[in-house]
Amino acid sequence: MAIVIDQTEKDRRAAARHPEKAHRPDSVMLRKPEWIRVKAPVSREYAQTKSIVREHNLHTVCEEAGCPNIGECWTHRHATMMIMGDTCTRACAFCNVKTGLPGALDADEPDNVGRAVAKLGLKHVVVTSVDRDDLADGGAEHFARTIRAIRAHSPGTTVEVLTPDFLRKPGAVEVVMDARPDVFNHNLETVPRLYLTVRPGARYFASLRLLDRAKELVPSGFTKSGLMVGLGESREEIMQVMDDLRAAGVDFLTIGQYLQPTKKHAAIDRFWAPDEFKGLEAIARAKGFVMVSASPLTRSSYHADADFAQMKANRAAGR
Repeated sequence: MAIVIDQTEKDRRAAARHPEKAHRPDSVMLRKPEWIRVKAPVSREYAQTKSIVREHNLHTVCEEAGCPNIGECWTHRHATMMIMGDTCTRACAFCNVKTGLPGALDADEPDNVGRAVAKLGLKHVVVTSVDRDDLADGGAEHFARTIRAIRAHSPGTTVEVLTPDFLRKPGAVEVVMDARPDVFNHNLETVPRLYLTVRPGARYFASLRLLDRAKELVPSGFTKSGLMVGLGESREEIMQVMDDLRAAGVDFLTIGQYLQPTKKHAAIDRFWAPDEFKGLEAIARAKGFVMVSASPLTRSSYHADADFAQMKANRAAGR
């Protein structure tokens, strides 16, 4: 009986976060294989990171998206800041971030992020956001203000932004790139065939063009994108996406296993094995990416600090 009550409460919380998914039929949630399981976060450093995030009234994608790596990353004080609130205007089938009508932007948030980054002592920070289709610029100026605030409070920190697609927001990417992030990241997430069911509010070629434009604006900068596997895509489709990203000049590709947040989200087609990820990494490197991270637990900001350092070294070495 206790298990039933716990599950009912879990379903109630999920429905509150994702009202648009409440009436969808339940899908079977596959049991995770051994290679995808992680330990619960219990370290003192994890608690300290959480305290700093709360102290500065910030949101993190680590928590909002239910990232499996939160225990490891927060133990090393690597929190990924999520700006512009905790409510997204999109309703992607894979995402666990709350959907609905967001509130007004917090004018103090950029400085709060900067202070938190300084207090955490981060050498490299990733800043992402919810989609804000309700804003005229999609939140581009807020991204730019946050980049500048981090530089003001923590001058030695390199800044990576993971932005929305700014669909139908002309001039938005120009505003972000004018603030000179060290890495511009925008995830394609999946293959074109699956966009209508997995990422219905987005457009594959618009996202590609965004990445291409970021590279045009700052040719010396680094651009990055990420894919999930396990949604029904084929190996050949992934290889075509790799070619599209290379044509757009993208330097860094991440590939990780999709994990289904609730039974109302998109179902997992299958779990890709670790050896399959190694194969995808080898293919991506052969196609010319400066940096590739591919593993079951890879996420956009997972080991982002070490990966950024390696990416710079790879470019300097002409790899």
